Amino acid sequence: MSTARTVLVIGGGAAGNAATVFLRRAGIAVDLIEAKDDWNATAGSGITLQGNALRVLRELGVWDQVKASGFGFGSVGITTPDGTVLHVARDLRTGGDDLPATVGMQRPRLQRILIDAVRDSGASVRLGTTAEILGQDADGVSVRFSDGSEGRYDLVVAADGLGSATRAAIGIGDKPEPTGMAIWRVAAPRPAGVIRTDLAYGGPAYIAGYCPTGDTTLYAYVVEANRDRASIPPETYADEMRRLASAYGGHWPDITEHITDPAKVNYTWFDRLLVEGSWHRGRVVLAGDAAHCCPPTLAQGAALSLEDAWVLARLLTASDTWDDALFQAYYERRVARVRPVVEASVQIGRWQLDGVRDADVPGLMGRTMTMLRELP
Repeated sequence: MSTARTVLVIGGGAAGNAATVFLRRAGIAVDLIEAKDDWNATAGSGITLQGNALRVLRELGVWDQVKASGFGFGSVGITTPDGTVLHVARDLRTGGDDLPATVGMQRPRLQRILIDAVRDSGASVRLGTTAEILGQDADGVSVRFSDGSEGRYDLVVAADGLGSATRAAIGIGDKPEPTGMAIWRVAAPRPAGVIRTDLAYGGPAYIAGYCPTGDTTLYAYVVEANRDRASIPPETYADEMRRLASAYGGHWPDITEHITDPAKVNYTWFDRLLVEGSWHRGRVVLAGDAAHCCPPTLAQGAALSLEDAWVLARLLTASDTWDDALFQAYYERRVARVRPVVEASVQIGRWQLDGVRDADVPGLMGRTMTMLRELP
């Protein structure tokens, strides 16, 4: 492949950052633009990375930093609302036996690791910048940037998130749909006894859980039915989450006492998205949340986005011809893996919303996670 080829990556999240690093490693010139001035370097509380995400991060060359920054563990506990442990299940190592089943880490730390990898790759980065697709032909895409400058690229990778403006601009009408649930998240100090994820079902929320993210940190979350966001003033976020969390026992009282700053509490609806048919129009290709999104009931959002970047980059760097057939092959390869994860993630939440008590949640989770052990 000619190293003269150029790619524009729109969006500096997991998919965009990973795609940039993989393409630069192959000698392809990459410009990455990100709408946020701070490159999302401080956003979010924590993230749960399953083994298939760790596998891609190892391919990116950042596994050592991730391992040093996060907290690895291999099981999940199921508890009653009062904290009584009912069952501890061993997590499947979806990334292979040489990687932990799960690593929890602070989301801003992961983003900084990926930012450093992009910087080290030699890619051109422009922050606080958006792009408009002016037009395209069989050979490339013309783009105008928000600062008035223009460029032309052999390919545009639209990794600009769930509300992707690029997705809409190229005529893909799919939009995220709320599933009926919402989640409160917060980062907090980690009690010494928290060495894995524990999930409590029941109580005033559908799920109350936490995940260790380092030697001294964790992130905690409470899942409830979604509410009109306009009815919840941001200054009350800590009060609202603390009210829900205070009903739970075990390690929760130690966590709840630190839910005091509303600016550190995040409230988000669960959404579902799966773009059907293809993830491209001409030479503009979707990746990550721009193409698919699912509730975090299987903790697979970031993993699937990272996998998109890995698969797309491998296809691009292995072919001298970038055409509809290649982009459709990317879609077909990814949708076969993404669809069951999206459907399972939504189904688990639907069972809870509908109060189905005999649902085979362990079986569905086990089948889905076993599938993810295979290489994407």
